[in-house]
Amino acid sequence: MPSLRSESQTIRFLTVGGSATLIDFGFLFLATSLGVPTVIANIISTGISFCFSFVANKNYTFKTHGANLKREISLFVLVTLFGLWVIQSFIIGFTEPLVAKVVADDELQLLSAKLIATAVTTVWNYILYSRVVFTHK
Repeated sequence: MPSLRSESQTIRFLTVGGSATLIDFGFLFLATSLGVPTVIANIISTGISFCFSFVANKNYTFKTHGANLKREISLFVLVTLFGLWVIQSFIIGFTEPLVAKVVADDELQLLSAKLIATAVTTVWNYILYSRVVFTHK
């Protein structure tokens, strides 16, 4: 049975993640509406939300004040950028054409693919942030 601490940490993580996702989606759709190609727009939007996510997860979700900042930043960069730029790009590239078979609207295709990619990277991030990145070492 999960402890109250881990449940509240999970809620904080989901709150930060939800906020970062809104930032990410907002910039993604703004950039694509301005004609930026999807993969480039995704890299821009995730980069912006990335900065927010580090600060919020360090200080609010995992509360690792006084921890080795260089270590946290290095690991956060590796875990997050792999999730955002490799996993998400792969999932978007793979699922968008599949979604296109049932959804005609280009923006809804992208939204659907991005939601699937976001769900996968949310699980990836929580596991690695809580066990590797923000460990109070």
